[in-house]
Parts: sequence; C-alpha cells; structure tokens
Amino acid sequence: MTVQADGHSRLEAVGSVAVRTFEARRPGVHPSTETQSVPAMANYEDDLQDGQFYDPDAEYEPDPEYAATLAPDAARQRRERVGPTGRPLPYFPIPGPLTEHGPAKIVAMCNQKGGVGKTTSTINLGAALAEYGRRVLLVDFDPQGALSVGLGVNPMELDITVYNLLMERGLAADEVLLKTAVPGMDLLPSNIDLSAAEVQLVSEVARESTLQRALKPLMADYDYIVIDCQPSLGLLTVNALTAAHTVIVPLECEFFALRGVALLTETIEKVRERLNPELELDGILATMYDSRTVHSREVLARVVEAFDDNVFHTVIGRTVRFPETTVAGEPITTYASNSVGAAAYRQLAREVLARCHAE
Repeated sequence: MTVQADGHSRLEAVGSVAVRTFEARRPGVHPSTETQSVPAMANYEDDLQDGQFYDPDAEYEPDPEYAATLAPDAARQRRERVGPTGRPLPYFPIPGPLTEHGPAKIVAMCNQKGGVGKTTSTINLGAALAEYGRRVLLVDFDPQGALSVGLGVNPMELDITVYNLLMERGLAADEVLLKTAVPGMDLLPSNIDLSAAEVQLVSEVARESTLQRALKPLMADYDYIVIDCQPSLGLLTVNALTAAHTVIVPLECEFFALRGVALLTETIEKVRERLNPELELDGILATMYDSRTVHSREVLARVVEAFDDNVFHTVIGRTVRFPETTVAGEPITTYASNSVGAAAYRQLAREVLARCHAE
C-alpha cells in the first residue's frame, strides 16, 4: 500500500505479488543526520563501472571507541585478524547482484527466551540482505507484533494479518503482504489475533505444517524469508521450524540466555527427525556483547567451546542505536547507516550469504 495524502492506500504490484505499503513513520529530522549527511546509495551506484557492486561499508569508518569494546585486545585483533569469538576472522566477500530471484531460503529466527535480539536481528538482517540486492520477506510470527512495530506498522490498525493467512482458506498472500520503506523487503504483519491460532490449530490436520503451506506460493518471489518467532517453544514456533530450511539462534551474552540453548537445540533435533528433515542450525548469533564485562566474554567463550563452527563470527554489540530504531520504525541500516551496529548486520548478511553458498 502506498500511503496517499488522503490517508487511503492502493495496491501496488511488486514482482508477481500485489502488496500494500506502509511507509515507516519517521520523525522530521533523524537524530543521526542532524550533524552530518549520509549520502544515498544511489549516488554511488551512478559512478560504478560494469561488474562493480556497491559496498555500503566502504564509505564509513566505525566509531573507534565503540569498536574497541568488541575486542579486549584491539591491537591483537588488528594484527592477527582475530574476531570477538577468539577465532580467526574470515573475509566475507561482497555478494554480486542477482539476475533472477527465488526460490527462497527460509530462515527461522528462534530462541525461547525473550529479549535476546530476535526481532532486532530479523529486521536488520533482512534490511542488510535487501541492500545487497536480495528480495526479502519478513514474517512476524509473534502475537506481540514487535516486528511490525519495528517497521513502522501499528498492529492494532491491521484488519488482516498472518493469522488470517493461516486460518482462512482461500485468502491470498497478496491481501496480507505489506511493502516496507526498505526497497526489496516486504512484511507479513502480525498482531494479538495470532495468539488464538495456537489454540485453533490443535484440531487441524497436519497442524505443524500450516505456515509452510501458507508460504509456499511466495517462495518463487523472494530470495530469503526470515521468520521472527515468538519467545516460546509452542505450536507457532514448531510451525516456523517446520517451514524453515535453517535456524539462526540470537543469544544474549548472559548466563540465563545460555541455559536455554540446550533445550532449543533438542527441539530443533525433534523437528528435524519428525517433521522437517531439511532443517539445519545455521548458527548461533551472539548479541548484546560488551567485552568490557568479564561475564560477556565468559559466556561467548562457553558458546564457542560448545558449538564451535555453529557460532557466527559476526558478533552484535550493545548500542543505544537499536532501541532508537524501534522508535523510528526502521532498520539501523537506514536510521544510522554509518554506525557500528549497521556495519555488524551488513557483515552478518555477508556471512549468511557466504554460508549459503558454501552449502
């Protein structure tokens, strides 16, 4: 839906899918742009030669003070190219543009503990993938609707959500899809209505595959579908795992978050054995990391010791920019494009793409 001056909306065709658009609600002046102007990507693309691809990170120098918090020994990190996880940090190449899109790879952003960065990671990973020319669909599969809010959508104003797509036969996906303010990134929104689905699905035949059936018609239109799961291991989360090809587990660098990972990996194993043989653990993503605290370093070291290569090299540090982006209703890659947080999610996108190509 493209929002017009009279407050109404219209359907707009994107690819083979007609979608509605909600523009992100921004304040009149970005806090991040009051003192400096960040050039638009299009300005650089005009100067590129054939075969070149725009690198959003090349224009920006991360804040050295904040970058130092990601490494207790910054000199050693630079000298040996050792990442925050203590392992040699590979180079993740800038992906080239695609000549065609689809079929989509479905990624479930899952952790039964709340407040670990699932929604933040879903929004910003999706936006970073879209920056690199991938068509992305974000699925808000949490009745709290945090993903929708984080993209400038008021869930309480929605008449049709992913709940209706699950429960109403004959409803087309294009009636639910919203086009976000990020080019190439769309949204299946959610609100509190989705909480009823967990009860209503109990009596359904093949109830664990309901989301998989709903997403099947959309596979050809996208390169990545990222599902933001609710903080539980209930039927909605099992639906997301059944539909997904891979799972990313955001993990706050805190002891209580670490305790629940074993239960989650056990659930992933059960879903793989009984419902979705293709399901794989893509990686554990360390979030809210601050190497100035011994506790964060110890938790990250334990995670790497236990899961080794299943831990992403990219680590997401703490920054006030993330809660600010929620208020602004947009990803950090557009709200504070030159921030370390934005650079981290761009690197995560490159790492996800590199892992995908290595499979």
